[in-house]
Amino acid sequence: MNKKILIVDDDQSIGDMVEELLSKNSYAVTRAYSGSEALMLISSDPPDLILLDLMLPGISGEALLPHIKNIPVIVVSAKVDTDDKVSTLMGGAADYITKPFDTKELLARISVQLRKNVNPGVLAFADIKLYVNDFSVTVCDKPVKLTKSEYAVLLILMRGGGKVVTKERIMTEIERLTPDCEENSLRTHIVNLRQKLRNAGSGDCIEAVWGIGYKLTQE
Repeated sequence: MNKKILIVDDDQSIGDMVEELLSKNSYAVTRAYSGSEALMLISSDPPDLILLDLMLPGISGEALLPHIKNIPVIVVSAKVDTDDKVSTLMGGAADYITKPFDTKELLARISVQLRKNVNPGVLAFADIKLYVNDFSVTVCDKPVKLTKSEYAVLLILMRGGGKVVTKERIMTEIERLTPDCEENSLRTHIVNLRQKLRNAGSGDCIEAVWGIGYKLTQE
């Protein structure tokens, strides 16, 4: 599956150029033209990486950064002041590139960030830890036995980092992880997974978002 990159920029011409560049290099691209639109897209369909302009209508790029969790962000901005770069990097950005930029450099920086975030060995949320390499899960450092489908659902939700993951995205992702989960059985897997995690001491950590999907939440 191609990596998905979200371009957040209200400059139509720059966005079109970057989208064409990324598409030619086999990335899936989505677009947002404001901070509020970006927030909606990140919640409903989290990308693998975000290219973020700072000067946006409504919610600025700087204000948007704290709301982005577990997704690498490369700031692409005309602001060249060192203080702007430092404050943005300290605010959560993974990298910073100034406009105008060299397309080869942008592609290289994207590749570096995506390599850093491919299959991390351990995913953590509250007291839950998921060990990708050996397909195991612990709650409060105690092992929890899950079925293949329950593990796959939890993996997808944890990669969402507390953001809402749509049912459609879960079903798309889960096809790659296990063949024995269909849409009509997803709710059953969620119920069983929620119960197992609760019994292990995590609390009620899976929240259904009516009509949209599911997310991890801390009580």
